[in-house]
Amino acid sequence: MTAEPTRREVLKGAAAAGAGALTLPGCTSQSFPGTLGGADWQRGHRVRDRAFPAPQGQAEDTAIVIAGGGAAGLSAAWRLKEAGFEDFVLLELEDTVGGNARSGRNAVSAYPLGAHYLPVPNREARALRHMLKGFGMIIGEEQGAPVYDPYQLCADLEERVLWRGSWQEGLYPASGLHADDVAQRDRFFREMAEYRAAVGADGKPAFAIPRAGSSTDPRFIMLDGMTFAHWLDGRGFTSPVLRAHLRYCCRDDYGTEPEHISAWAGVHYFAGRRGWAARGDGDRELTWPEGNGRLVGLMGKIVAPHVRARHSVFAAAREGDEGALVSAFDHAAGASRKWRARSVIMAMPHFVAARVAPAETVKGALRYAPWVVANVTVNRLPRGRGSSLAWDNVSTGSDSLGYVVATHQSASAGEGPTVLTWYMALSREDPAAARKLMATRLLAEWQRIVADDLLTMNPDLAGAIERIDVWRWGHAMVRPVPGFLSDPARLAAIAAKPPMLFAHSDLSGLSLFEEAHYRGVAAAESALAHLGHRYESLL
Repeated sequence: MTAEPTRREVLKGAAAAGAGALTLPGCTSQSFPGTLGGADWQRGHRVRDRAFPAPQGQAEDTAIVIAGGGAAGLSAAWRLKEAGFEDFVLLELEDTVGGNARSGRNAVSAYPLGAHYLPVPNREARALRHMLKGFGMIIGEEQGAPVYDPYQLCADLEERVLWRGSWQEGLYPASGLHADDVAQRDRFFREMAEYRAAVGADGKPAFAIPRAGSSTDPRFIMLDGMTFAHWLDGRGFTSPVLRAHLRYCCRDDYGTEPEHISAWAGVHYFAGRRGWAARGDGDRELTWPEGNGRLVGLMGKIVAPHVRARHSVFAAAREGDEGALVSAFDHAAGASRKWRARSVIMAMPHFVAARVAPAETVKGALRYAPWVVANVTVNRLPRGRGSSLAWDNVSTGSDSLGYVVATHQSASAGEGPTVLTWYMALSREDPAAARKLMATRLLAEWQRIVADDLLTMNPDLAGAIERIDVWRWGHAMVRPVPGFLSDPARLAAIAAKPPMLFAHSDLSGLSLFEEAHYRGVAAAESALAHLGHRYESLL
C-alpha cells in the first residue's frame, strides 16, 4: 500500500502523491460487493444521435413543458406551483428526477450520489430562502435575519485535514509551515476578504450568489481573461502549501485544475459567499445524510403529479412566436410522443440543449468535468491520529477529494456502521479521455482505487469495508475556463425569450445548487409573464 507522502512530496507536488488516479495500480486484492452506476449515457447518446421513432398521433396540449428534471427543472416546476399554476409537464430522461443532486440508500443510511450540501445562502438568494422557509429549514427571524433549524445545519466537527500523518481541524494545515507559507496564506485570505466586501461601480457586489447579482465592473470581469494559476503567479502566491489547498478548492467546486479555470471563478470560490443568518450561522452548511437529495426530493414530491420520468426529450422547436412543439421518447411505452406548449423551459446542460433545439442555441465553448463518487459501507467509524472524525475529511496526500460521513448528522459519535461518500474529480486528464475511461473501467478496478485511497487515509479501516458502490458522472459540471463570462452560448441562453427559455447552472458557469435554483425560478417567472399569469416575483 502506498504510504502517506512525505512533507517534501506534498510541498513539491501540491498533494501529487495521489496523482495519476486514473492509472493507479492499487494493492488491495480483496473484492467487495457493490454496484457500478451513473447517469444513463445510453439514453443520452440516443438523444445525441436522435435515434428515436417519429411521434405518432396528435400532440398533447399543455401551457408549459419543462425539459429536464435536475435541480433547475425542479426549481422551475416548484416556482410554477408556488404561483398557483398547474398546466405544465416536466419530462425527465432518467428513471428519477434530481440530476446530480440525486441520492441512494442502503440498510445503513441514505447517501448522496453527487452534491452533498448547501451553504447558508447569501442575502441576494431571495427565492431560495423562500423555499427553505417553506421546507421548514428556516424557522424564524431575529433582528431581520433568518434563523435556521439547528438540526439541519452541519454538526461539529465540520472538517478535518490529514497533514503529515495527523488529522487537524479545518481544511488548511495549521502546523509545520514555514514563515513564508504563513505570510502568503494570510495575504491571500486578506485579499479574498477584500474581494468579498468589494462593490462595483454599478452598485452590485463584486461576486454574488446567484451569479446574476454580481457586478459587471470591468476591474472584476477582467479576471475572466486569465487562468487562476496565472493570476496566482502574478500575485506572488507560490507557497506549495497554499497552492495545494487552492488546487483542492478548484477541484472541489469546479472539477478542474487551477491551470484551467478562470481567475474570476477562482476568486469567486472565496469571495462569492456571504451567508446571511442570525446567531452567527452565516458561514455554516445545511446537509443531510442524502446530501442535496433532500432538497430535490422535497421539490419532487410537490411537483410529482406533473413529472413524466423516463422520457427523453429529443426535439424542441418553436411554432411561431406563441408556442413550441416538443418531442420525447417514452421509454416505458417504447414510443415517441409530442406536446404542443405555449412555452418551453429547456432545463438541461447546454451540450444536450444544442442537440435537442439546435435552432435555438448558439455554438460556444462550454466543456464539462467528469467525476466519480463512491459510497463505501463500513462496519465501524474511521478514527485516526489527531482530530476526531468530521463530516468532511480530506487528505493533503491524496488526489481524491476525501470523504463525507453520511451518518454525521444522526450519529457523529460512537461506533459504526456508516457510509463514507468518497469523491474524485478526474481533472488531470483531458475530460474526453476521462469519460472514455469511465465507460470502460470495470467495477472491481474502481473499487480497488477507492479502497486503496481510503485505507491510505485511514489504515484503521482495514477489514471494515463491507461494500463499495460506484457512481460515474461523465458531465458532472460545467468547467468555468477563461472566457466563460463572455461565452456566446451562455449569453444567448440567458437572453432567450419565450416561448423558448433556458434554465441550468451552465448559464452561470458555476455548478451550484443556488445557481440552478435561480435559473429555474427565473425561467418559470418569464414563462408565467409570457402566459399572462399574475405572480409576485421572488427574485
